[in-house]
Amino acid sequence: MKTPVFLLLIATMLLSTSLEAQRASGVRIGYIDMDYILENVPEYQEASTQLDDKVGKWKGEIETRLEEVAAMKKQLDNERALLTKELIEERDEEITFERDQILEYQQKRFGPGGDLAIQRRQLVEPVQDQVFNAVQEISAAKKFDLVFDKSSDLMMLYTADRLNISDQVLRSITRAAKRNQINSKKDEKDFDIDEAKTVEQDKASQERQRAINAKTAERDAALEARNKDRETQKAERQAAFQERRRLLLEERQRKKDSIQAVREARTTTPSGRGTPTLGTDPANAKAAKEAAIADRKRKKDSIIAVRKAKRDSILEARKKKTTPPAQNGNDGDGR
Repeated sequence: MKTPVFLLLIATMLLSTSLEAQRASGVRIGYIDMDYILENVPEYQEASTQLDDKVGKWKGEIETRLEEVAAMKKQLDNERALLTKELIEERDEEITFERDQILEYQQKRFGPGGDLAIQRRQLVEPVQDQVFNAVQEISAAKKFDLVFDKSSDLMMLYTADRLNISDQVLRSITRAAKRNQINSKKDEKDFDIDEAKTVEQDKASQERQRAINAKTAERDAALEARNKDRETQKAERQAAFQERRRLLLEERQRKKDSIQAVREARTTTPSGRGTPTLGTDPANAKAAKEAAIADRKRKKDSIIAVRKAKRDSILEARKKKTTPPAQNGNDGDGR
C-alpha cells in the first residue's frame, strides 16, 4: 500500500523538525531496520524456513487439484458429443463445484485472514516484542528521545548511519537469548566477557566469525570437490581394470577354444595324416570318427589278407619241397 503524499510530507517535516530540534536542544533520535534484525535472528529464520515449507506444500496441493479439474474439463470436452444434455450439465456442475472448493482453499491458506497471514504474524510478534523491549532499554540507557523503524510505512528520506541502533537492538536480543541458556559457570563467564564488549568490538567479532565461516565453507567445498575428483578417478580406474580383465578373459577363451579345436581335429585324423576337420559340430565329429574307424578296419583287413596270402604261399612252397618224386615202374637196369 503506497503512503499518501500528505503523510510523506508530514513525515518529512517531522523528521526535519526533529533533526533541527536535536541540533538546537540536544534531542537524540535513532532508528532501527526491522527487516535487518529479522534476517539476523536465528529463531525467526528457522521458523520462517518451516513456514516456507508449509507454503510450498499448500501450493503443491492447489496445483494438484487444479490439474485434476483441468483433466475433468478435458475429458468432458472429449466426451461431450456422446453425453446427454443432463449428463453434461451434471459434469459442468461438478467441475464448477471443484473450482469453488479450490478457490475457498486458496482463501483459507493465502487470504487476508488466512493461515499464512496468521502464522506470519505469530512468527513476527515474539521478535517484535523483543525488539520493543530492547529499544526501550537502549533508549533509556542512551537517552534517545525518538526511535523510528526504517522498514515501516514511514518514509525516511535520509538516515545517518550514526543514528542506526539496529545492531545494538540485535545484540541485546542475542544477549537475552544467551542469558536464558546459561547452564554453568563457564557459560556465565563467557557471557560476562561478551557483555563487556562494545558494539564495535561485537561487530568486529561477528565479522571475524563470518570470515572464519566463509573460509570453513570454502575449505569444505574444496574438500568435497577433491573427494569427488578422487571418486571419479577411482571409478575410471575400476572401469579400465574391468575392461582389461574382460579382454584378458576373451583372449584366454580364444586360446582355449583353439586348443580344443586342434584336439578334436586330431581325433578325427589318425596319426595326424589327412586333412583335419576343425568343425565343432557334434554330428560332424561323430561321422568323422566313424569314418576313421571304418578306414582303420579296412586297412587292418587288407594287412591281414596280405599276411594270410603270404603265409599260404610259404606253406604251399614247403609242401612242394617235401613231396618225393613219382615212381615210373623200372627196376633200374634197363630191363
